Amino acid sequence: MDLRHTQVKVYRQASREISATAAENSTQQQDQPSTMGPNTKLPASDSPQLCLHQPTPEECIQIWSKTAAAWKDSLTVPLYILEAQYLTTVPLARNRGMTTWVLADASLPANHRPLLCSSESFRKRALASDAHGNVKECVVHGIASVFCPAEFRGRGYGSRHMRELAAALRRGWQGEGRGASVGCVLYSDIGKRYYARLGWRPHPRNAHFAFPPAQGGVAEETPARARAQVVAERDLGALCSRDEAMVHAAMATPCSATARRRVVVLPDLEHMLWHIRKADFATAYIFGKIPAAKGAAAGSAPGKQVWAIWTHRYYGHPDHVDEAVEGVGEAGGNVLYILRLVVEGDGTANRPREEGRLPPLPMTEKETEEYTERKEALEAVLRAAQSEAAEWRLDSVKLWEPSPLVERMIEESGIEGVEWVEREEESIASALWFEEGGEGEDGGGGGDGDDGEGVVWVNNEHYAWC
Repeated sequence: MDLRHTQVKVYRQASREISATAAENSTQQQDQPSTMGPNTKLPASDSPQLCLHQPTPEECIQIWSKTAAAWKDSLTVPLYILEAQYLTTVPLARNRGMTTWVLADASLPANHRPLLCSSESFRKRALASDAHGNVKECVVHGIASVFCPAEFRGRGYGSRHMRELAAALRRGWQGEGRGASVGCVLYSDIGKRYYARLGWRPHPRNAHFAFPPAQGGVAEETPARARAQVVAERDLGALCSRDEAMVHAAMATPCSATARRRVVVLPDLEHMLWHIRKADFATAYIFGKIPAAKGAAAGSAPGKQVWAIWTHRYYGHPDHVDEAVEGVGEAGGNVLYILRLVVEGDGTANRPREEGRLPPLPMTEKETEEYTERKEALEAVLRAAQSEAAEWRLDSVKLWEPSPLVERMIEESGIEGVEWVEREEESIASALWFEEGGEGEDGGGGGDGDDGEGVVWVNNEHYAWC
């Protein structure tokens, strides 16, 4: 409790001290003479003068000022700029884990050059495994916030930026001592075709379950042995460590149905805290407090437990629904995203779907008892998520790509109003792989379910989104 109060106090003080400065800087950027005069000739997208740079702090303010209209969500523009600065200091981003990139003319000086396109990349711990279960640590880069200002669109700068970025990441950017860079992933909000043309093939399963918030703010009762407990921030480290061990064990299991490589972004503590810090910032602004529950857990003992880690996402201020960006958040509205769902003993999890064979029916009496216990624990955790969504005025709970076993259990549960949604335009997970499945320097690798010669991307879940 003291930690959360301290965080809220810090955010409020930072907002007072920095928001005015950010707004002033933004105004100054707008008041400065433009480097694009009426006679300025933009370089062609294939010009050798174009290359990637890391922007200056002043140029970052310029980027955030321009992207605010699309991505500020529930925040004001000054607070969005403050949040962007803050999110460079949190887990996953800090210690050079995050890099901002701009495409610009190398002949022009910093702070006096048009920023033709910008993006961010995040270094993500990952595992790669072959058909025999030989596992190696590696790096997968997450690409985010790809933005081309309106005045520079239609000239090929976005495509040039992405090709240059893929080449830079392929060379092992920020991967020192962490294993090879095996690929990069992104989450397209403009459908599947644009990035597929550049080599990022969409994952074949971009889908999720959507649950309504609890009616009246209280979920239905579940059996006493499956009552969910709050997962606090102090619990996350131990849960993530247990989860990582299970992922590693699954990746070390030989594949019988495919000879392709498997790659998984690890569901580590840094990923969870990056999402949670973003949510903390928004809830501190909207409500003046931070959620105590970072997830929920149920089950009788280690080895038989179920837990979810979640984050709160406000695409619009809940008091000003008319100001929300239409359609943002996959289906509109504010969302409690389940970042990671773990069902201990789930033999269909952390592996390619064709490997995730469901337990045969009928089951033995002991198998039935264990299955029922896990199903009740899962239902308790999901109902806790519904209650959390209701308490924090969120419009839905979303669970990306559950395992085959979890899918079956949800379909058998008594939870009402559950929908299965296939995403076609927004949050389209797409990957370009660099090793053993790539097609040349700028070519794409494979995705799960392509031609059988690519890479299987395991666990397309929300924790890896950026």
